[in-house]
Amino acid sequence: MAAKHTDYLQRILTARVYDVAIESALEPAHNLSRRLHNKVLFKREDTQPVFSFKLRGAYNKMSRLSETERKRGVICASAGNHAQGVALSAHRLGCRAVIVMPATTPKVKIDAVRAFGGASVDIVLHGESYSDAYAHALTLQDKQGLTFVHPFDDPDVIAGQGTIGMEILRQHQAPIHAVFCAIGGGGLISGVAAYIKAVRPEIKVIGVQTVDSDAMLRSVQTGRRVTLSEVGLFCDGTAVKQVGRETFRLVRDLVDDFVVVDTDAVSAAIKDVFEDTRSVLEPSGAMSVAAAKAYCAQHKLKGETLVAVTCGANMNFDRLRFVAERAEVGEAREALFAVTIPEKPGSFRRLCRLVGARNVTEFTYRIKGPEEAHVFVGLTVNGRDDAQKMAQTFERAGYGVLDLTDNELAKVHVRHLVGGPAPRSAQGRSMAENERLLRFDFPERPGALLRFLDALSPDWNISLFHYRNQGGDSGRVLVGIQVPPADKRAFSLFLQQLGYQYTEETDNPATRLFLN
Repeated sequence: MAAKHTDYLQRILTARVYDVAIESALEPAHNLSRRLHNKVLFKREDTQPVFSFKLRGAYNKMSRLSETERKRGVICASAGNHAQGVALSAHRLGCRAVIVMPATTPKVKIDAVRAFGGASVDIVLHGESYSDAYAHALTLQDKQGLTFVHPFDDPDVIAGQGTIGMEILRQHQAPIHAVFCAIGGGGLISGVAAYIKAVRPEIKVIGVQTVDSDAMLRSVQTGRRVTLSEVGLFCDGTAVKQVGRETFRLVRDLVDDFVVVDTDAVSAAIKDVFEDTRSVLEPSGAMSVAAAKAYCAQHKLKGETLVAVTCGANMNFDRLRFVAERAEVGEAREALFAVTIPEKPGSFRRLCRLVGARNVTEFTYRIKGPEEAHVFVGLTVNGRDDAQKMAQTFERAGYGVLDLTDNELAKVHVRHLVGGPAPRSAQGRSMAENERLLRFDFPERPGALLRFLDALSPDWNISLFHYRNQGGDSGRVLVGIQVPPADKRAFSLFLQQLGYQYTEETDNPATRLFLN
């Protein structure tokens, strides 16, 4: 049953959450604040016992059930943070909980739910998606007389999440310009907005959605709840196709504005939070930080206080490589280009001289034909304008250039596919004849690549080059060099005088399979 806006203040003030939840810190983000010229505070919901805010709403709902309802038990459908919140709440309340998860749920998440809930929890794996699990949960609810604990569309769940807003205003009684909250189904921002607008209505409450999971924004714009056909899964904690009835009503009436962010911006925000706190957020948990940055830039804010609710830290470890790769692009600190250069000795060196003292994040090249070569280049830049200047530099030098910084295909796939076997001429001879393949450790400092190229004989052609900055003290570089047999001794002397650690990979089985 829907509650009046004014009812939520009392619901939040009397919410039972602290039997299991902590009052999370409102922590200053010193580095980010200096960069944005505003005071940024992180509301650290990622430090809750289940590493997300979901525990608050689940426990508040379950603690208000009658003794009879608790004895019968509760049920929910979730593959993420809500499942863990229900599991821990059931354990604390001595209440049976059935948690329905898709059969495709990773084992690490299943184990986490089981660890939090112990003997109180029965896990049921059903279907291929959340929708399948949700439908099955409703069937089990009817059959077993269980109480459904909704992840967001329930006044008691919303009130539990609203205690976050109550804590923010208690912890920071000075002026606040805006509070940023990620939106999936809308439970978090509904509760936070209900409290803040009742107590300090001058504070803006800003909702955050991703470009590929923006059901709430579209619903508010349309004036009715819309259902998305597909949702993006990078920020899986907010990947909701349809928002709740009650949350839609509250957000429509109480939320001041929305900010939409993309994968690169969220990845950059994860890095920002790590640099300030040494904590790693899940993508959904960093959406509010990405939005605060975008909002500052859009409105040219200075000297204001902004609060970002960092709402979760259930990050899969294997996602970190992807996040690190996309963070620099999201911060506009890396630009990606495809540069076309003449296929002749010295062209690669000339390209590197154009780059100058800039930090190279990636060079990938494979000989393609007798006339021209295509090089995939990543460079450190100072914003979009700087990237555009670099593209103009390449163009003035007579090189064809294509800016790939915003090209999703290039960022996700093409950068890893550049290379392969060298083509053959019409006579059947390899374009990379007499190729020696070597794996180098370059010192990770400006000038290391040019030193290598300057020491290289002009008679030796580079037929393959791959480098990607990995953030270490040395750069791992794979180079193919066409060295005539008569130059074998001179090439050995070059390697000795260069002084870089190297391993010859010409006869590596992987070389024969994929590069020869």
